[in-house]
Amino acid sequence: MSTQELSTLTKDNIVEFLGGIFDRRGDEEYLGEPVTMAEHMLQGATIAEQNGQDEIIIVSALLHDIGHFTSEFGTFTMADTEDRFHEEAGAEVLEAFFPSVVTDCVRYHVAAKRYLCATKPEYFKRLSEASIHSLNLQGGPMNAQEVAEFERNPNLKEIIAVRYLDEAGKRADMETPDFWHFAPMVQRVVDQHCA
Repeated sequence: MSTQELSTLTKDNIVEFLGGIFDRRGDEEYLGEPVTMAEHMLQGATIAEQNGQDEIIIVSALLHDIGHFTSEFGTFTMADTEDRFHEEAGAEVLEAFFPSVVTDCVRYHVAAKRYLCATKPEYFKRLSEASIHSLNLQGGPMNAQEVAEFERNPNLKEIIAVRYLDEAGKRADMETPDFWHFAPMVQRVVDQHCA
């Protein structure tokens, strides 16, 4: 995504822009998983909504992997030998329009996997083959210093909640609403932040 494209985004068109990405590119393969990119993100948001989680968590889950679409580095594949930093690409697109809790959930959902693998060894058993491959590219489980630093993030609880939704959103048989079901909620979060 070019700087010029980013400069045309406003609080009034960001939701339409994001929905357009889901509509145009949502059917792309998701990292060797049995779901598409859109299905993965929609499943996380739907599970959060069904569990009565706060709108901020639902929206964060919906958008956590948006960087796979906006990153000039392209999407991750099982053949990759280095990380593509989709989490940073996504956060950069969203940070002008969303509160830090959302952008932190996007920016640090990869770090959260590394954190959970370091602090909750049983979490590793939840990871798919593709998620283990990307974990290795992303630095593996955190060391003690990285854990201590990560735990200082004021949005740690929300980041971890979105990470669990990330792992949950990989079911081949799950029905979800489309992006536009969540669009009014996304717009409310944008409007509250940009008020």
